[in-house]
Formats: sequence, structure tokens, C-alpha cells
Amino acid sequence: MKLDFLGATEEVTGSKFLLTSKKGVKILLDCGMYQGKGLETDGMNRDLGFDPKEIDFLLLSHAHIDHSGLIPYIYKMGFRGKVFCTPATRDLCAIMLADSGRIQEADAKQFNKKIERVNKKPIEPIYTEKDAAECMTQFISIPRELTFNITPEVSICFHETGHMLGSSAIYITFKEGRKTRTLCYTGDIGRYNKRILPDPEPFPHADYIITESTYGDRLHTTLDEADQELMLVVKDACAKRRGKLLIPSFAIGRTQEIVYSLHRLKLAGDLPDIEIFVDSPLACSATNIYRLHDENFNADIRQFMETTKDPFGFDNLTYVRTIDDSKRLNTYNRPCIIISASGMMEAGRIKHHLANNIEDPKTTILCVGYCSPTTLGAKIMRGDKKVSIFGEIYDVKAQLARIDAYSGHADYSELIQYLSCQKGNRRLKKIFIVHGEDDARKAYVKHLADAGFKKTQIPMFRESVELV
Repeated sequence: MKLDFLGATEEVTGSKFLLTSKKGVKILLDCGMYQGKGLETDGMNRDLGFDPKEIDFLLLSHAHIDHSGLIPYIYKMGFRGKVFCTPATRDLCAIMLADSGRIQEADAKQFNKKIERVNKKPIEPIYTEKDAAECMTQFISIPRELTFNITPEVSICFHETGHMLGSSAIYITFKEGRKTRTLCYTGDIGRYNKRILPDPEPFPHADYIITESTYGDRLHTTLDEADQELMLVVKDACAKRRGKLLIPSFAIGRTQEIVYSLHRLKLAGDLPDIEIFVDSPLACSATNIYRLHDENFNADIRQFMETTKDPFGFDNLTYVRTIDDSKRLNTYNRPCIIISASGMMEAGRIKHHLANNIEDPKTTILCVGYCSPTTLGAKIMRGDKKVSIFGEIYDVKAQLARIDAYSGHADYSELIQYLSCQKGNRRLKKIFIVHGEDDARKAYVKHLADAGFKKTQIPMFRESVELV
């Protein structure tokens, strides 16, 4: 079996890994978009490194766009294989990929308006909302912990990773002649003791592991500490400064975590009496899918739901869907919290809220997750005094705050805890470290070595290895 590293090898987006058997069966692990590099990402996303028509199966770890976002594109380019994932992942992809298609169309339309004056050739969107809808016919849902044969020689099994609703490590067993080999692709790994999702679950001993390293160089605070930090930020921004608190947040996963934490703080009497707005149609739809898939919830939130029916709904909380209602927030002059996508501040309604409020010293911008180094979010949070939003230059006068503990990604201690199920595994030949910036990957390799995992490799972009 040959393994090709086609994305997320020297950064945290664009996850794509291709397995090719000696019989020529091609299995793609994730098919994610590159994000956060402006126009450069367009060319990177179109240059796949494989022929979509040749892919027999796609195994999807979870629904985040940096892991699923190019599925409509490869469908458009001729992919007609089956996409295997968990039921919640399929339901989330149905709304996320459609939303991504609308963004591709809008971005192409906006770009073409700019270049029509100089007679340049217009660009086509990477894919459309229609492509996204059509590709969903290829999805097949498989429950976790069920071993399923996709060919007579290859079986798969999904295991909980606690990163987002439906997220799973993919354990693959493949037979070639008399040899049987196993590989676990972890996808993204969540934190332990989270508010909504279960802890990451151990997986059987594997010959090879492909695993992430997003926070391979740092440690998070606890979620109890994070809730206390959130309470202090809200009180400072809304009660003391009497301004708006903008929380750029991924529509799926992070938004629900923040809403649930605010709900708990409100019930404890620790929140000022202010309005809270979730301004993201995608987040509204995703929250409904969370409600449908409460079988994925942990004991903490289940106990909460025994006395409070809806963890994602309470007084003073409003979900904003329409553009007109979103625009009204621009003239809302009372202290409030606005939670809006995207988390890296690169797209979506949060950019409009930033444009309208970033020059107001009463505004506070709270970052609650990872921002890739080239994104608008990273520029703001590292202290750039001026930033470009929609082509206009704005002075950054807003207050800045950060809470990393709400991240859906485990820190290096939790990553090693997750791999502890492989202690004593004499079969383990190699751990491939992906999905991380250079410093994080190198630091994580060192932490792994200190923990006894010395058979590691940091693959390069489009590197190929034989899984013997």
C-alpha cells in the first residue's frame, strides 16, 4: 500500500491523504480545502495532485471545511466513489458544503466585478451550491465502532475523537497477499473533559498512524478556567466599557460550546443583563443538527438537559438568520455580545461587524480558537495597528482578548494522552505528524519522543511512502 501526503503537511488546512493498493484501489482520507491565503488558495485548491475519476472511496473524518471542503469540487471533476462517514458528519456536510458553495459563487462574482474594468478573463467558482447538493448522493453513513468492509481486502471502523459532532478517527485494515496491515488516521483530536462532546476514545493497536499537531507546542487552561475568563471578558467589555463584544467563532462546534458556556454562566447569575446574538445562518442550522444528534453528547450536558431542556437556547439569546436582521446590529448601540462566523475572521458576517466596530475603543474582539498565520484574525490578534477589510484600511482601536481553552483541538499533553492506547504496541512502525505549523510539528515530535514514541516522521508535501 502506498501513502501520498497531498495536503496539511506543512500547515493546518487542506487535509488530503491518498492510499493506493497494489491492485490499484485508491482510497482518499479527507478532501479538505486550503484556507487563509487569499487568492493563493484558489490555485492550491484546484491543483489536487490526483485524478478525481480514479478515486474509489473517500473516508471522511469530520465535517470541517479544511477536511471536507473539496468534496463538491472532486465530484464536479468526475469523482463518483462512495464517501463513508458518521451520520452526524453527513448531516453537517449537507449544510456546510452548500454554504461553502454559496461562498465560492459570491467570491467569484465579487472578483469578476473588480477585473472586468481591465478586461481580464473572469474566473469560475471552484464549485457551486448545486455541486455541493449533488455530491451528497455519494455519502454513506456508518455508525461508530462498526467494522465495515468497503472491499474484500479493506475494512474500516470509526472511533470517537471528541473534536466536533460526528468527528472520528478512521481505523483501516488492509490485506495484500499474505500480509495484513493497519493504519489509523486520527483526523483532528478534541480535548478531554469538554462541555458537550465525549472524550476521545482509544483505538486498537495500529502499524501506522497519521495524526495532527495543531497545538503540538502548547498547553491549554481548563474549561472551568476558560468560563471564568469568559465571564471576566464579558463584564469588562459590556458592563464596564459599555461596548460590543465580538466573538469570531466557527459556526459548528465552537459556537455551540460558547453558547452553552454563556448559558451556564447566566444560570449561575454571573452574566450582565445584556443581549446575545448568534449572527450566522450556518450556526443556526448547525445548532439544530446538534439538537438532532444528542446521542453524541457526553454525561455533563445530558445531566444539564434533565432540568434545562435546550442547552443552546435561553432568554436574551437571539439567533440571527436574515441579512436585514444582521445589518440592524450595526446600529444596535447598547452593550451586547455578537457571536459570528468565521473563526479566523476571513469570511462571513463577522467581517462586516469588524468593519463597523474595529475602530471603536469600546469594542472588544475575543478570539476563541486557532487562526492560521496569514488570516485576518491572526493579523488582528498579533497586534497589527492597521488591517484591510473588504479592501479598505481600518485602524485597530478595539480591545483584544484571547481564550484558547475553547479550542476543539487537544494540546500536546492531551494529544499524547490520546496516543497512550498505543503504549506497548510492538507493531507500530511509524507515526506521521501532519496538520500543524512548523514549530508545532517539531515541538510535538520532541514531546512524543519524551513520552516514548520515537518512530515519528514529518512528511513533506506530496511525499510518498510505502506501508510495508
